[in-house]
Amino acid sequence: MKQTVQKLMGDKGSRRAPKRTNDAARTRSDILLAAIQEFGEKGLDGARVDSIAAATRTSKRMIYYYFKNKVGLYLAALEHSYSTTRDGEVALKLDLLSPEAAIRTLVTVTFDHHLQDEHYVRMVMSENINRGRYLAQSQKIQELNRPAIALIRAIYERGVASGVFREGLDPADIHASISALAFFNVSNRHTFGLIFNQDIQAPAYVANRRESIVQMILRYMARTATP
Repeated sequence: MKQTVQKLMGDKGSRRAPKRTNDAARTRSDILLAAIQEFGEKGLDGARVDSIAAATRTSKRMIYYYFKNKVGLYLAALEHSYSTTRDGEVALKLDLLSPEAAIRTLVTVTFDHHLQDEHYVRMVMSENINRGRYLAQSQKIQELNRPAIALIRAIYERGVASGVFREGLDPADIHASISALAFFNVSNRHTFGLIFNQDIQAPAYVANRRESIVQMILRYMARTATP
């Protein structure tokens, strides 16, 4: 009987452990998502941990338990943003597409990701204002972003081998061009729209801008492009 009770208690405990683990992971994820919005809207200096705690129905004590302090939370939010972006790229399975179709898909998804996640763009802008001083403290930021270059290199090399892309291009430069064009569409949306009287949120404008960027990248990479 005693062994039976112990077995039942052990089984019960084994069932509870994953739940506690899942709850902790979910709480941490919720905090990070709220932090991205808070830091994206107000920057590191203007953001308030109290607001993040209220948004997640948790406490500052719990936030500091997971992230140590405000800077630790900010850095974790940055890492989470980059990681989510890279995971989304890998999930596209671009190796199954032709090189041209893969680049078109990557540019389109990057454009849409930036457009739909303004807080990510604003956080990156904020960290550039800080001259990257906090991101420089990350122990894994380069590892998180290395897949982005590896992904483009694989597509590019397939394109060169099949004769659709010209030789001599740097995958990191291709990545920079894609990021810059997609990033500007969000980072400068308000000033650009006001200065040039453009409704940059109109579906027709967005579709045209997306396709323009796709064509810029493809024509730059094309074998017939002028060096």
